[in-house]
This record gives sequence, C-alpha cells and structure tokens, in this order.
Amino acid sequence: MSASPDPAKASRRAAAQSAQPRSVLSLHHAVAIIVGIVIGAGIFKAPAMVASFAGSPAWMFGAWILGGVVSIIGALVYAELATACPHAGGDYHFLDRAYGRTVSFLFAWARFSVIATGSIALLAFVFGDYMQELLPLGENGPFWYAAASIVALTWVNLRGARAGANTQGWLTLFEVSGLLLVFIAGLWLFLGGDPVPAGDPAPAGAPAAGAFGMAMVFVLLTFGGWNEAAYISAELENARRNMLRSLLVSITLITGLYLLVNWAYWQGLGIDGMAASSAIAADLLATAFGPTGAVLIALMVAVAALTSINATMIVGARTSFALGRDWPQLARLGEWDAERSTPTVALLAQCVASLALVAAGRIVGGGFTAMVEFTAPVFWLFFLLAGASLIVLRLREPDLERPFRVPFYPLTPLVFCAVCAFMLWSSLSYVRSQELGGFNAAWIGVAVLGIGVVLLLILRLTAATRSAVQRSAQ
Repeated sequence: MSASPDPAKASRRAAAQSAQPRSVLSLHHAVAIIVGIVIGAGIFKAPAMVASFAGSPAWMFGAWILGGVVSIIGALVYAELATACPHAGGDYHFLDRAYGRTVSFLFAWARFSVIATGSIALLAFVFGDYMQELLPLGENGPFWYAAASIVALTWVNLRGARAGANTQGWLTLFEVSGLLLVFIAGLWLFLGGDPVPAGDPAPAGAPAAGAFGMAMVFVLLTFGGWNEAAYISAELENARRNMLRSLLVSITLITGLYLLVNWAYWQGLGIDGMAASSAIAADLLATAFGPTGAVLIALMVAVAALTSINATMIVGARTSFALGRDWPQLARLGEWDAERSTPTVALLAQCVASLALVAAGRIVGGGFTAMVEFTAPVFWLFFLLAGASLIVLRLREPDLERPFRVPFYPLTPLVFCAVCAFMLWSSLSYVRSQELGGFNAAWIGVAVLGIGVVLLLILRLTAATRSAVQRSAQ
C-alpha cells in the first residue's frame, strides 16, 4: 500500500515553486558581490605575466587601464540587459530570450557542471592550501579545509539572501584591506628610499601586438566576473538605477585597486623583477616585512578565495533556479524560499556538485585544475552570445521598455563582442596546444557541451512521452 502524500508538505512545495525573488539587496550589497567575485587570487599572480608581456611600466599600466575601460564597456551592455530584463537567471535569461531554450539550457548545464561549481571547488582548494600553511591539519588538510569552506558558506547562504550578502560585505572589506596592505608595502619601500630599481630605463618601443594581446588576456581574466551582477537584478533594490551604479562603482574601485597594487609591485620589485617572479605578492611582502610577509600573504589569499567562493555561490545558484522554473522535470531546482529569499534546493545542489568536484580534485590532482581551465572557450562563447543578445533583442523586441539604453549603440555592444571574440580565439589557441591524459584538451569543452546535449534530448523525450500519456488518458 503506497503512502498518501503529506498535504502540508505538498502545499509548502507548491508555495516554494510559485514564490518569486524579492528586492532585498542594497547597492552596497551588489558592490560587495561584484568586487568579491572579480578580485580573487588572480591579482596575486597575473601581474607577473602582464609585466612580462608588456615589457615596460608604461605599457603595463596601460594594459590595466584598458582592462578597466573594456570592463566598463561591457558593464554598459549588461546594464541595459539587466534593467530591461531583470531576472534571477541573469545570462541564462538573456540567452533564452534571444536564442531559445536549447542555448540557454546548454549554458546552464555548463555553468552547473564546470564553470561555477568548478570555480568554487578550485577556489576552495586555494583556500585550503593557504590555510594549511597557517594551521596544518595533516596530509589531507587542504582537502578538509576546502570541503569545510563550501559547507560553511552554503549554510550561510541558506540562512537567506541578506545573510549571504552581509557575509560578502565583511569578506570584501577584509579582501580590499589585503590589497591596500600590498600597496602599503610598496609605499613603505618607496618612502624608505631602498626599492628595487623600478625606474630603470624602459625598453625602447612598444611590445609586439601578439605580446600585448597576451598581456590583455591575463588582465581581462583578472577583471572577469563583473557580469555576475545580472544574477541579482531581480533582487536588487531600485534595480533600474542601482544596476548601472553598482557596475560602474565596482569596476572603478577594482581598477583603482589594481593600479595601486601594480604600482606597489613595480616599486618593490621593478619591471624585470615582476616579470621574473613566480609569487609576486609574496616576494613584495617578504622584501618589505621579512618573514612576517609570508603569513600576511597567506591570510590575504585565503580571504580572497573565501570572498570569491561566497560571491560565486550567491550568483551561481540563481542559474540553476531559473533552469528549474523553465523545465518541469527540474522543478525542484526552481523552488524559492520566500521567507529567506533564497533558492534553497539550487544552493544545496550546487553544494553537492562542488563537493563532488573537490573529491575529484583530491583524486586526480592537477588534471582537475586543467579540466576547469580548459573550459574557458565555453565560457567565452556564451559570454559572446550574451553580449550579442543585446543587439538581437533590440531587433526582436523593439518595444521592450529599456530604463537604460547603452550609449553609442550599436558601436558599444559591437566593441564588447569583438573583445569576447578575441578572448574566445585566444583561449581556443591555448587549449588546442595542450594535452590532458594523452588527449587534446580542446575536447574537454566539447565533452561538456556534448553531455548537455544528451541531457537536453532526454528532457525533451520525457516531456513528449508525458504529454502523449496525458493526451491518451483524456
């Protein structure tokens, strides 16, 4: 005899599936989330590569300024999309409206399987590695720290959108303080009159186009993540005004911090020292503060990793929530806790998937890192499509209310799409030259999308079968 369904439980589930996101996040919450996603561990590594490819201080600083300008151009594109089509699905929603359910499903699958969850897992390992330096827990210490960070931050976000956003605010404050400490180290050496010669004559002439292009690849990767603001567009107070403000304030703040940090690296190590360094922030802090610098850099990177994990969790679960709302077979993912204003099931699914990837990383080691890195072409492909969706929607839905219209249309979105296309080409060029387990690494991205196609076919087949059964029953 089958058990009868619990009416109260069924009622709660129905309410969760019908509840909608509410505007509970303020401007400073949005800024903290954007800054927290963008400023990760990259700023402690990428400047060395940028200095190497740029070759001179002028071109190096020019590359970072250009990165800020390109990001602002992209922010203008996303501000129009997010204010015209506010939705918790962010890019997923834009892709769905512009290209249909196939493209949006493949994006959501790639984001859930590797892009967002893989980023969470990798950042968790970064956190674990540096915490292991500070408080060793034995041979498996990094693994336990990584898993604990994912579980703890998921618990924080399950408490509600405000709890997650408030935690993000404090983490971002500590993260920015860490970058200011790097600046203080450079200033300390500058005022002390004993910096490594940063004023050496710069090499004559500009770097080759290809070299400067590679410098921009690392710059734009370090700026990556500001577009995630679109995922909180349905929960942002006064989104019509605050979406653009949050993007511009965040990118301006990030650009300023990056310039200050690079100035500190340059003052402390010199352009040649920057290019030759394998741990640029550690080298600077060791030069300025001695052995204490090693402890400080470990704390800074650990906090940066936690900040990015929390922010990625907040926005990552919103994609799965939107997917669940569109596909009846995945309706559990589309449940929204109205009291806490958070997608509970999507957060739990994201936690489980991230922990599974952490376990995979523990087993396969560097191969896992490569797998996530080699999906970069998939990310840039969908980023390009999201930028182009502005033009598609302008043509397809000309009467749609647009509280903010991107200036200099269509030039601005075309410039943004050109940058995305360049990054897609650059990432494809890199992936094609790499191997993993004896196979060309380019097949990893193809495999991710291929699995998504199979899942899509299964969902459509089950939906068609269910419809046929219902028709026959009538």
